[in-house]
Amino acid sequence: MSDAVAIPASAAYRITSYTYNPTDRANPPENPDFTQATHRINVVNGWGAIPKGGRVLEIGCGQGLCTTVLAEAVGPAGTVDAIDPGSLDYGAPVTLGQAYEWITDSEVGSRINWHQATPEQYLSQTAGEGLSWDVAVLAHCIWYFKSPEELGKIFRALSKRVKKICIAEYALTATAPAAVPHVLAVLARAALESQRPESDENVQNILTPDAIKTVGKASSWNLEHEGLLVPQPGLQDGFWEVGTVHSDGFLEDVEAHVQNPRLNSYLKSSRDAVIAATSLHGGLKAVLTMDVWLGTFSS
Repeated sequence: MSDAVAIPASAAYRITSYTYNPTDRANPPENPDFTQATHRINVVNGWGAIPKGGRVLEIGCGQGLCTTVLAEAVGPAGTVDAIDPGSLDYGAPVTLGQAYEWITDSEVGSRINWHQATPEQYLSQTAGEGLSWDVAVLAHCIWYFKSPEELGKIFRALSKRVKKICIAEYALTATAPAAVPHVLAVLARAALESQRPESDENVQNILTPDAIKTVGKASSWNLEHEGLLVPQPGLQDGFWEVGTVHSDGFLEDVEAHVQNPRLNSYLKSSRDAVIAATSLHGGLKAVLTMDVWLGTFSS
């Protein structure tokens, strides 16, 4: 095993071919997965902590967009254990199962082990097997957790199992003014989802960088390094999230699930603020994605 080596930006073309997205293969920059791969290359390089030949545990791997970049980083001698509790038929237009099959058949597939489990389940099941990793990664997954307590449980469960924990999560800051609507949209979305405990929206419970650092410290992990990454134009996460709050469906969910008149009014006003900010910065198609916080913890 050797120290971390930066992944060149040009690797995004190759990494995009590992993921299941049959559209725009002839022109990778037009493929949304190309932009996602580029972003995650920047994330992994920003951490500077994924060693060649290393063992990586990825928590909340989703459809494997970061998994492929991690597999590229560890190289042929490395291993990525990717865990996610999602059903294999979850996702549209591509399911988790389809994504995993496609990646497994790629040139990095032999480096990846997929595990369908919650972090707590997987870490508990493997506790007696002596399994350990060089790095645990949580890339854009913390906001999916149903409660703030879940992150603390994961930090504690990883104690003595990994050397470092690397986190990438939205920072709730907007270096680019056109990313302000994204910040406002996730605040509105999180407030709504707090009233819908059975929902599967991708914003369930938002934690700021300071909140994540507080959880890490309380769990006896030391913050080794942190920084902000301003996503490149073309990363559509902000556009997608703002679009869901713009939609009539957001108002319908407010009416259906929020009986408290003050909170009902707050959510409608929050949506109005998102729409106003979007208009101020050039419309929905001009929305950018907010800053991303990168943090590396050591035990």
